[in-house]
Amino acid sequence: MTTTLPSTWAVHHDQFWLRGVQPAGPVEFKEELGTWNVYGHAEAHQALSDPATFSSDTKRLVPAASEKDLAEFTEGNLLQMDPPFHNKMRKLVSRAFTPKVVADLEPRIEQITRELLDAAAGRDRLELVEDLAYPLPVIVIAELLGVPASDRELFRDWVEQLFSSSDQISLGERTEEQEKLFQEQLRITRNFTDYLGGHADERRKHPREDLLTKLVEAEVDGERLNRAEIVNFANVLLIAGHITTTMLLGNTVLCLDAFPEWAGRARADRALVPPVIEESLRFLSPFSAVARVTTTEVELGGTTIPADQMLLLWVAAANRDARQFPDPGVFDPTRAENPHLAFGRGVHFCIGAPLARLEGRVALNVLLDRYPSLRTIPGEPPTFQPNPNMTGVKVLPLQA
Repeated sequence: MTTTLPSTWAVHHDQFWLRGVQPAGPVEFKEELGTWNVYGHAEAHQALSDPATFSSDTKRLVPAASEKDLAEFTEGNLLQMDPPFHNKMRKLVSRAFTPKVVADLEPRIEQITRELLDAAAGRDRLELVEDLAYPLPVIVIAELLGVPASDRELFRDWVEQLFSSSDQISLGERTEEQEKLFQEQLRITRNFTDYLGGHADERRKHPREDLLTKLVEAEVDGERLNRAEIVNFANVLLIAGHITTTMLLGNTVLCLDAFPEWAGRARADRALVPPVIEESLRFLSPFSAVARVTTTEVELGGTTIPADQMLLLWVAAANRDARQFPDPGVFDPTRAENPHLAFGRGVHFCIGAPLARLEGRVALNVLLDRYPSLRTIPGEPPTFQPNPNMTGVKVLPLQA
């Protein structure tokens, strides 16, 4: 049994799994890009669980990037670190995302959700991303970090520019156009780092009770973090801390629209809301791919991959692997098992996953309480993120 996506969903052409197509094999080499694509669930799980063989330090294979640029934008970046330093850095913020700390945020998340929907009240339509799915997680993570939530339009502009490319990564010689795009992305990233650097400098003079102050005051092996480490660490938290939830919430509402029987069931039985969110994470995984580099020759999915090779682990495709998920194209929140990889696995498992799940659950429950019916508008289909490494609605107009 296979569910066909609505024809109005203009998903990226490279995301073939969303059209019910299974890959030819779990691992393939993309010669024109110089990268290995990993599509299988078992194979992606293996790579994510073995940081010694599949390193997150991908910057050494990125062509034509100066050491200065790499240091400026990667020092302190949790996503590109390997153990043991990764583990030490992660511990710095792990206390900000403990189950108790996250659970204690629930009243504030509900308050923000209600305030945002109050602002949209009285209209016969809701643009879910603009009105709720974007501002909610930005306000939450900004308050945790200690930066003004009122600057969220700045963050949005920078993130949209950063992920605006519709091309896949290439390890070959860059064309003039690709080099121009690369430099533009460095410029945009510098906007984030300059902004957060200014706030970090202010915290050194005037500490507060916020996560940015904790980073400024933190020590690893007896040494304080340098400015680049603080800024890049905070940058990952700010970007990943909101964009995942934005896509999670938008995708979940879109799934309930596409499969209205589940909207009715979740509305009647709120115990179904968490499994609905988990199935939407599998069905439309927000971050479609993560990159790794082999440190040695290794066999993966029956294929031998040499050392120093770039892998793209397509977790979104792995979450549609028929070997792991029976009827992978069917949206079924009552699956007996749902070991999706939307939040990763291993040492890099998303540190903000509990917060993203809580924000999604609270927001979805408030939406179900407030709106008897939320449906997409005929003639106004959702707009998806253009980047092939992401699967998420960018614009989602709804009849309220």
